[in-house]
Amino acid sequence: MAERYYQPEIETASREQIRQWQDERLVRQVRHVWDSVPYYRKKMEEKGLTPDDIQSAADLHKLPFLSKHDLREAYPYGLMGVPLKDCVRIHSTSGTTGKRVVAFYTQADIDLWEDCCARALTAAGATAEDVCQVSYGYGLFTGGAGLNGGSHKVGCLTVPISSGNTERQIMFIRDLNATILCCTPSYAAYLAETMKEMGLSPDQIPLKAGIFGAEAWSEEMRRDIEKTLGIKAYDIYGLTELSGPGVAFECSAQNGMHINEDHFLPEIIDPDTGEVLPDGEQGELVFTSLTKQAFPLLRYRTRDICVLSREKCSCGRTHVKMSKPRGRSDDMLIIRGVNVFPSQIETVLLNQGYSANYQIIVDRVNHSDTLDVQVEMTPEMFTDNVGEITRRQKELTDGLRSMLGIGAKVTLVAPKSIVRSEGKAVRVIDKRKI
Repeated sequence: MAERYYQPEIETASREQIRQWQDERLVRQVRHVWDSVPYYRKKMEEKGLTPDDIQSAADLHKLPFLSKHDLREAYPYGLMGVPLKDCVRIHSTSGTTGKRVVAFYTQADIDLWEDCCARALTAAGATAEDVCQVSYGYGLFTGGAGLNGGSHKVGCLTVPISSGNTERQIMFIRDLNATILCCTPSYAAYLAETMKEMGLSPDQIPLKAGIFGAEAWSEEMRRDIEKTLGIKAYDIYGLTELSGPGVAFECSAQNGMHINEDHFLPEIIDPDTGEVLPDGEQGELVFTSLTKQAFPLLRYRTRDICVLSREKCSCGRTHVKMSKPRGRSDDMLIIRGVNVFPSQIETVLLNQGYSANYQIIVDRVNHSDTLDVQVEMTPEMFTDNVGEITRRQKELTDGLRSMLGIGAKVTLVAPKSIVRSEGKAVRVIDKRKI
């Protein structure tokens, strides 16, 4: 199938053209923020900067960072870049670790965001002939609204079903012949598991593609979903703070996500020193919004750990690619001095034939960290044979030690005994008081 683009003149623009857009838009955005956002102007003044110090994207490194702490400190209106009367919508993060982050949108902001989501859908093969089932949550969460708007722009028949009610989800997929599914990967895995239990084979499921984001997932999990649903599964990336899903998206090559560089200027930094790292080195992803009017963030630290690549892509798109995030610098677990990412544990489980339903429990006993991993057995491997369970647990323990470099206690549990999630899966419970 020939590669399709939603905005070919932008998605396949020359590097020179992209850099020109970035230079012009950054200079304009810095002036806008200086004039309209006293909170950030104060941060610039503390560094002895004025807008005249930013002449192109090459000067980006001079600007101060913004962090989630700043967004909470400025809550609710302190980082707005336009009068309230010019805003038409808000979205918000879950607020599980403090005050909610509230992001504001003008109508122009929403139009550009929906364009970005339309690019992602088109890259996954969506056309006006498709039925797109949006099973991300709606409301304050950005997932549902973003893909809903992008689906409209592509011209798909959009099913705004939101998350949950799995029986109804499957009924609509089958009755409406839905071809594109948008949801979290953990919910896609649950839908796949349920349809398999119903006796549905991949050729009885009308879906052809899925766009799955909002949480980390491994290549092994992707292959499992693709095999069970008979689809091609695409990754999508975004943050409420920047707009929502569609900041970056996968193409047919499925080896990294193209960042919409005409709207979001990326950097990779050393998370400890803040030093900008060259392309190809792993570090923390930082974004500057080039076109956002209502909530224009400059050098926002995402805490996502990844790598940027400018290697030529087989799809023909010229925008830089980011790797699938390896984890988050603030969600990364440090256990007995070792950096541990949940995605590493998931890789071991899936490679040994287990499902992606697991829970990591970290605690501290007698001043030493403990790492317990509870893993669901699949119905095929379920047994009450103690010897067989012990053997399987040892295999997983050895595999995790090889991957992580530290020991973990593995407990195999019965199928469906770990609570399923319709939103972001709760993978880690950290009981340490640190």
